[in-house]
Amino acid sequence: MENIGLIVILLFGVSFLAILSKRLRFQFPIALVICGLVISLIPGLPVISLRPDIVFLIFLPPLLFSAAWNTSWNHFKANKRPITLAAVGLVLFTTVIVAVFAHEFIPGMSWPLGFLLGAIVSPPDAVAATSITKGLGLHPRVVSILEGESLVNDASSLIAYKYAIIVVMVGNFVLWRAGMSFVVVAGGGIVVGLGFGYVMYLVQKHFICEPIMEVTLTFLTAFAAYLIAEYFHFSGVLAVVSSGLFLSYYSVSIFSNEGRIMIYAVWDFVEFILNGLIFILIGLQLRDVMAGISNYSMGELLFYGLLISVVVIVVRFVFLIPAAMLPRILSRRIKEQESFDFRNLIIIGWSGMRGMVSMAAALALPLTLADGTDFPLRNLIIFLTFCVILSTLVLLGLTLPWIIRKLRLEPHSVVAEEYEVRMSVVTDTIQYIEEHLSTLQDQLLRDIKNKYEIKYSRLQKTDLPANYFGEDHVPDDTANIFNEFSKLQIDVIAVERGILEKLHKQGKATEAILRKMERELDLEETRLQMEL
Repeated sequence: MENIGLIVILLFGVSFLAILSKRLRFQFPIALVICGLVISLIPGLPVISLRPDIVFLIFLPPLLFSAAWNTSWNHFKANKRPITLAAVGLVLFTTVIVAVFAHEFIPGMSWPLGFLLGAIVSPPDAVAATSITKGLGLHPRVVSILEGESLVNDASSLIAYKYAIIVVMVGNFVLWRAGMSFVVVAGGGIVVGLGFGYVMYLVQKHFICEPIMEVTLTFLTAFAAYLIAEYFHFSGVLAVVSSGLFLSYYSVSIFSNEGRIMIYAVWDFVEFILNGLIFILIGLQLRDVMAGISNYSMGELLFYGLLISVVVIVVRFVFLIPAAMLPRILSRRIKEQESFDFRNLIIIGWSGMRGMVSMAAALALPLTLADGTDFPLRNLIIFLTFCVILSTLVLLGLTLPWIIRKLRLEPHSVVAEEYEVRMSVVTDTIQYIEEHLSTLQDQLLRDIKNKYEIKYSRLQKTDLPANYFGEDHVPDDTANIFNEFSKLQIDVIAVERGILEKLHKQGKATEAILRKMERELDLEETRLQMEL
């Protein structure tokens, strides 16, 4: 009970840290890893650890499902070649190179342990990548590649991770069998994920009508897909990702509006809590980890941590440059159809931050071997993983905005894209009203048509980039669509809410009426905030 109370208190601290980092415009993933380091330095705190076999079950399914839910399938499919090269090729390449350097420079680091360390630190983190690059004006294709890579590379790295653990535990490894098994495990995970996702699609579409049940079943889908795939010895990670992408793609047709609002809120909450919890756990274990590697000098530990961190950072550029250039050299179609800017390649290379998945994989290492002896170099591997996370988040994450400015990348604006989408929706809706609703009563027809004609009129006054219709100059600032009118409506909603609260306090509005009207105002305000 004392340990639970301590974790709750520390989660309060993480919450206030999130508030502070947002106010100071400091990336929260970086603040989290520093928070874990600070927790490890507080004297008197107990060592709290989870059983290695349940670490993955608690952390991986919800975080990966959340990342998949927020990934566009269309963008993912359009960039499948660079995503696959990075998510599979780069992960395996990083695993091998890290293993070579670890075996060569770290005493006692066998080849299996080197490959295990490489598999742990090879995948960039989806949450870290999207959090740090958010708001930097990167081109949508760059963002899609980063998100897609971070989503799929967890599967390839964790499959390699499990094979490395088997080799360490039993000492038996045949390359061609591992290759065949990799294909079966990955393919089986995708089939299980899509199959279970389709079953839940049918359930949600034909039987569920309550928002709370939509959210509950969606949340449980992540764990169910993972457990079913793992039961059949397939990739639970790929099962979660596949089911998340599938259900997200069909979310418009199977979920109610209230259900979708609740689902996004739930996933944001779960993602925040689990990311905070994993770094609290590493902070509470780091002192014990350091005690377990006391036979190394501090100089040796810093050298090993710096070595592996540099290898992880450099090897990403070593792989990405030829991986991006060779397809353009070998294929005229790719060269003609895909635009290429070397500066974007630098940004992709500089966005290889490690995070929660690597930390969870390190904490999930077995405590003992099959014969009961301690798992070799477990504490050192956890320490090196933390060093890689710390160095990549701090060095790459803090300098990424500066790199973008130095490369003079023009910030990408979605104003023009949003204008086209809104214009299509409004004009097609007006056309539908004129063609199919002309038999309505005159007053009803005028009211419904007037609503969309007002939107159309506001679109005509939207501030767009000056060269949108052919001019040469692009202004530095462009106003968001509907900004002023939406802000005005939000201000009026605040007045409505104040009047409603006053009536409630005077006893003129019951609790039921208050909550119903309050929810109506909240939903309307949420919709308007999406336009800002």
